[in-house]
Amino acid sequence: MNLRVWSRAVRLRFITASIIAVTAGLTSAYGTLHVFDPFLAALTYLGVISLHASIDLLNDYFDFQSGIDKLTTRTPFSGGTGVLPEGLLKPKSVYRAGLSLLLLGAVIGLYLSLVRGPVLILFLVFAVVATYFYSKKIVNIGLGELTLVFKGGLIVLGTFYVQVAALRVEPLVLGLVLGILSASVLFMNEFPDYNADKLSGRRNLVVRIGLSRASKMYPFFPILAYIVITSLSFVRLFPITALLAYFAVPYFVKVSIMISKTVPYHRVDELIPALANSAKAARIAGLFLVFSYIPPLFISFPHI
Repeated sequence: MNLRVWSRAVRLRFITASIIAVTAGLTSAYGTLHVFDPFLAALTYLGVISLHASIDLLNDYFDFQSGIDKLTTRTPFSGGTGVLPEGLLKPKSVYRAGLSLLLLGAVIGLYLSLVRGPVLILFLVFAVVATYFYSKKIVNIGLGELTLVFKGGLIVLGTFYVQVAALRVEPLVLGLVLGILSASVLFMNEFPDYNADKLSGRRNLVVRIGLSRASKMYPFFPILAYIVITSLSFVRLFPITALLAYFAVPYFVKVSIMISKTVPYHRVDELIPALANSAKAARIAGLFLVFSYIPPLFISFPHI
């Protein structure tokens, strides 16, 4: 087994989004209620990472089966991993590995449901269905970004619940913000594949609204995220230190400028720096949100 090829197939660099989301659930539980169970935390990481890796493997398999991989130009951020078109792995092996990781995530989710509460079953059903059908159906009808937003919310809230056995609004909204940031990365990564997706019948969000309109829509994601961060920091649902996420704003601005100069003129091949900055912006903002809950950084406005 070639570990390098398999690590490429599961796209390790993108798994950081799920790791950040789980960590956000843990830090919010510790920062607000001073609760941390390392065993349950480790299981949560393993379960969520398994489901994320499953999505990437199944995405490669279904895109290879549909023929999209033959039309895309692969970049470090889009166009699939290339392990199947290059013959580095067998399609059946990738599919079985994807299903195995999906099963592992589901088993861990069931165990956590038994020890912490049946409410996790609802989260698990969403996770399993979304994981299997993400590339096969969800992205094809333009709901990929929306799914990532809900996924972020459920990962953070689910992680919080595993730690404290209680549901609260704050971790849910925190997760939705992280989901919006992840959706901005997905949205950007759809630009280089525009022609291939359109020819193959994939109706993702960029294909549905067109390159020109989509290039103007990108700022909507960070603007929405920062509206939520700012307003909830001032009403004390988020710690005031969540505003440290503004350090990522220059990267979002840079991406917006890059995309406005390239996409309307179909110079999509020049978008790779914008894709890199998009991922960097989302991760930096997410990390600042995570760390804002860690004492002594966890500071909220005093009651007036």
